[in-house]
Amino acid sequence: MAPLTAFVLAMALPAVASAFGQDFYVGFASRILIMAMLATSLNLLVGLGGMVSLGHAAFFGAGAYVVGILATEWRGVGNYALLAWPLAMALSAALALIIGAISLRTRGVYFIMITLAFAQMLFYVALSLKAYGGDDGMSLSQRSSLPGLDLAIDSHFYYVVLALSAAVFMLYQRLCAARFGRVLLGIKDNEARMESLGYPVYRYKLAAFVIAGAVAGLAGALMANQNSYVSPNMMHWEQSGVALVMVILGGLGNIWGGLAGAAAFLIIEEALSAFTKHWAIGVGAILLAVVFFAPRGIAGLWTAKR
Repeated sequence: MAPLTAFVLAMALPAVASAFGQDFYVGFASRILIMAMLATSLNLLVGLGGMVSLGHAAFFGAGAYVVGILATEWRGVGNYALLAWPLAMALSAALALIIGAISLRTRGVYFIMITLAFAQMLFYVALSLKAYGGDDGMSLSQRSSLPGLDLAIDSHFYYVVLALSAAVFMLYQRLCAARFGRVLLGIKDNEARMESLGYPVYRYKLAAFVIAGAVAGLAGALMANQNSYVSPNMMHWEQSGVALVMVILGGLGNIWGGLAGAAAFLIIEEALSAFTKHWAIGVGAILLAVVFFAPRGIAGLWTAKR
């Protein structure tokens, strides 16, 4: 019942914001939902499968670059969301398949480092794309188009992002409840035992890696439209670190952990940056408090209360 209530309130946000002359918050809410999708995709790896990746931003940036390059090279056709966004997901999933097939042959700190290495390789590839702005990135002349909707209007774009994020949260919930999610949890707890029971551990982990990559690619495509800008920094390891902080803040493995963490992080950033440029210190202090006093994260507090 609570998720349905939250969804209804989210649907009313544009009308309420417009009534009070605070349209800025519509775009801000869109950004929260997009980052929540990225954090949720990483939560599938870290919270459910125990695969700590510092290269997840590679898929996020790849999805954004697909939108930017298509809009640049195929003016008109490349701006169709029904073409660009699925292609962004497909390319990110393909990259995740290749990177995961190699990275998942390692474990522990070696897995962390090899995912980081792949992400940095793609980051420097993006830097070298002088035709698409190089280290300056590139601007999008317009947002992607959908039949019957003008995504240049922030409220229309917000509703599309809301629908897609709701679909992602539902997918994550179903994966957690399904046999797939139970097997991933078993692998996280005791991989050797799951192998001895006959489960194809490597294939389960690779499937999770590809799904997470595809969702991150969709989030990147949406963020490119949100900002009308694509930058190599979207692939940098710091972006992966931000997503990981969101997951920890929200709650590892919690269905709503990605949303809670993204909302908390961005709201804290927005509030503290108005007073100081050292807002990251405040985020660090809150992260420490969550780790010590709420190890299940912000969303875990609500679950425990229920």
